[in-house]
Amino acid sequence: MIIIVPYDPKWPAEFATIRATLQEALGDLALRIDHIGSTAVLGLAAKDRIDIQITVRELAPEVEEALQRYGYRRSMRLTHDHHPPTFVGPDSEWEKWFFNPPELQRATNVHVRIQGRANQRYPLLCRDYLRTHPLAAQAYGQVKLALAKYHANDVDAYYDVKDPVFDIIMAGAEDWARETQWKPSDK
Repeated sequence: MIIIVPYDPKWPAEFATIRATLQEALGDLALRIDHIGSTAVLGLAAKDRIDIQITVRELAPEVEEALQRYGYRRSMRLTHDHHPPTFVGPDSEWEKWFFNPPELQRATNVHVRIQGRANQRYPLLCRDYLRTHPLAAQAYGQVKLALAKYHANDVDAYYDVKDPVFDIIMAGAEDWARETQWKPSDK
């Protein structure tokens, strides 16, 4: 079921706590650990799940083993991200590992992606663009609220509409990235 809630100011602190655990688990295997998704954007309505991206050099067994030791469970059905229609390149650019959190941890999605791939860049650009463009963030929040209202019990329908809407937002984000010579924020 899709439930969208108002922004919760506790989300950044909850991310910081989880990030510290992930950093302890992974050490140098993690090149970056970022708060991504709607919970990473001040004021944006979201599902009450902290999205985290771990950037690695490769999807190596050591990464999975380190996360498993801390109770994270890899989903074998979530292996690729949404592929924007204008992207030209190999499907491997959208490959990832997805982990569910340990049983007693708050709702969390952990995405492990390879440094420099399209799907590693996409959520960082998305986050930074929405943080600096509050009108786009508010409009995106309204779309998610409406989708949850009409498709709360149909996860496929929710994402079938949300992903292309976000591709439209990302067209503006790409222009902004070129104009500003954007580099991912460390926050």
